[in-house]
Amino acid sequence: MTVRLATSNDIPALLQLIRRVVPLMQASGNFQWDDQYPNAAVFENDIALNQLWIAERDGKPVGVAAITTDQEPEYAQVGWDLSETALVVHRLAVDPAVRGRGIAALLLAQADEVARQRSIDVLRIDTNTQNEATQRLFPKAGYVFAGEIGLGFRPGLRFYCYEKRLNLS
Repeated sequence: MTVRLATSNDIPALLQLIRRVVPLMQASGNFQWDDQYPNAAVFENDIALNQLWIAERDGKPVGVAAITTDQEPEYAQVGWDLSETALVVHRLAVDPAVRGRGIAALLLAQADEVARQRSIDVLRIDTNTQNEATQRLFPKAGYVFAGEIGLGFRPGLRFYCYEKRLNLS
């Protein structure tokens, strides 16, 4: 298994992956994503900014994560200082056919590596309150629960925020 930056050539496979993930999310009550988001334009933007990473197995994308410095303004609701540079993981997804094999953890480890390369010692992430898998995963990866927020662009949904601090000194 390898993790690498995504290219535009990966977009069709990533959209297929998302089409497999979204129905399972929604069946468990997690309506964070739908048939409109994430979409090709979002992935194209991530690729243009060199912030979309994929986990690849046998030449096929089996996981994806955007590793950005984009913090939602609502993060301030949990007491985070938004003027502090943080690496933020968005759009984390794993192909349902290969769940439970450490792919999401591998992508989170890539976020740690990107943070170290950029000398950023704070990592942040949010997840829908209905996403029990990520609520188990994030603490295992060293993230600490910080609180619950709403996000303006996803009205009616609630999100848990998590933070991880690296010791870079």
